[in-house]
Amino acid sequence: MSRGGEMVYIPDDSDFTSFRDQCESLEGWHCRYNKAGVTVWSQGQEESCTVQKIKTRISCKDVPAETLYDVLHDTRYRSKWDSNMIETYDIGRLTVNADVGYYSWKCPSPLKNRDFVTLRSWLPLGNDYMIINYSVKHPKYPPRKDFVRAVSLQTGYLIKANGDGACILYYLTQVDPRGSLPKWVVNRVSQFVAPKAMKKIYKAGLKYPEWKRRHDPGYKPWVYPEQNTLPSVSLAELSVQHAESLENIDETGLPEEHLSTSDHEA
Repeated sequence: MSRGGEMVYIPDDSDFTSFRDQCESLEGWHCRYNKAGVTVWSQGQEESCTVQKIKTRISCKDVPAETLYDVLHDTRYRSKWDSNMIETYDIGRLTVNADVGYYSWKCPSPLKNRDFVTLRSWLPLGNDYMIINYSVKHPKYPPRKDFVRAVSLQTGYLIKANGDGACILYYLTQVDPRGSLPKWVVNRVSQFVAPKAMKKIYKAGLKYPEWKRRHDPGYKPWVYPEQNTLPSVSLAELSVQHAESLENIDETGLPEEHLSTSDHEA
């Protein structure tokens, strides 16, 4: 997602437009799963040596678009629905609609757990909402010995209002989990994992209003930037995280059946 591949930048309107077009377009996408209101597409060959883009769509009845937008922003709520999460927190803010954050998640044995540092940006557009991210390096948050540092080439959500009190959620991701997993295994598992992940987010949306009423209901810094107390981060502190610059961790001898149990969210 980063222009030129080297410079860290904050996505602008053209980046959000491009992201929305990718979510809504069917050209070049291959349907891999379509059941119970969830559809999964991939772009690229499953057996390829590169990581595919995976796109998922779910129809969320009884969940307004703005509620799902809050769910995806609210790090305090995430532990309630994201059972694979180990830790997540915001590192610092760049602008009123961009920040840098950390996320780590559990992987099934014998895999090592993974983590990310990402630059995240968001944009409400009328009744629709977008959140997108890509991996960056921050000098105070280098790769840790107990995790494999994964790389988000591009990940994001498009939430579209769909009538009264309902929405459609798109999730598009291209993530390199690093380690020594064959890319075809990553691609196959990603397609298996995506429907479960989307259903979790939908259920989280149904339960969020009641939870939020009991947990600081007025606190939404993603909606009210004046509530944001994060320290400022300068773009000059950051650089693009390239997958090839990270150490390859040996995870050979991995039985494929182990992999299908993971359902991480990026």
